[in-house]
Amino acid sequence: MEAIEFVVAADDTGERLDRVLAREVPDLSRARAQRLIQAGAVALNGEPASKPSQTVDAGVRVLVQLRTGPPEMGVVPEDIPLSIIHEDEDLAVIDKPAGMVMHPAPGHGSGTLVHALAHRFGDRLAAVADGSRPGIVHRLDRGTSGVVVVALTDRAHQHLAAQFAARTVRKEYLALVYGNPDQDSGTIDAPLGRDPKDRKLISTRARHARAAITDWQRLESFPGFALLEARPRTGRTHQIRVHLAHVHHAIVGDDAYSGKQWKGVPEGRIRSLVRAFGRPALHAQRLQFEHPSTACQMQFEAPIASDFQQLLTTLREWRDAG
Repeated sequence: MEAIEFVVAADDTGERLDRVLAREVPDLSRARAQRLIQAGAVALNGEPASKPSQTVDAGVRVLVQLRTGPPEMGVVPEDIPLSIIHEDEDLAVIDKPAGMVMHPAPGHGSGTLVHALAHRFGDRLAAVADGSRPGIVHRLDRGTSGVVVVALTDRAHQHLAAQFAARTVRKEYLALVYGNPDQDSGTIDAPLGRDPKDRKLISTRARHARAAITDWQRLESFPGFALLEARPRTGRTHQIRVHLAHVHHAIVGDDAYSGKQWKGVPEGRIRSLVRAFGRPALHAQRLQFEHPSTACQMQFEAPIASDFQQLLTTLREWRDAG
């Protein structure tokens, strides 16, 4: 443990304790400050702090106990190969493979991106957060491949999370969908929430929905299919998948939202191909954000996953041959 002690300044009189901690302790986010207070790791004049919203007075002596070793995540580091696009002192950009779950969850106690990150970055990741999701700023579905940014310091985590919340991060996905849209581009504005009939799914018919907007553009057409670029302005669970299904262009391989649309494909070889595609044909191709330290705009791109690329190659050959 590392102990950090300071005295509350006059300018901070009446301020919330979690805010003061986030300002005074290097690389400490407000979220982590709240967890430390709740865990009893913060004392005011020798007495445990009561709650994050507790206000402080000038002259109060604050003692913070910080864990310096690996976080108590309940996660055993696993030597899982990672495709690292970029790495610096603040963050890492990963090309996540399809099939990898982001963090531990019921039914996924090993083999996740967090397990791989814990092995690759060790103590560098430990400062980010306690719990089972250290470094995770945003998420991709298990079946989605592509670019993910991971925070390596609390300050970077706070900065990146704020950008996602403010919707200033540009996210670009490739999606192969059933059918060809009538227009070359468009915007889908449909609030999303839990499906009232199946809580595992997301729906536009939810009783408690949140705003969700996705811009899209057609990049390529095939008989009965289209390759779209989708740019979600918001970051709702399953957003692109549900939005495209909502406008009757469900993503190939997305059994949860496309049903068995493969049955309607007239060409037998192509029908078999799309039926056998074992995950949503969705790829996080590009991510652009402001670097937490330099304030420079940075853009990263992940090559299309091999299974997705092979599917596109076959469709192009079939289209061009006809």
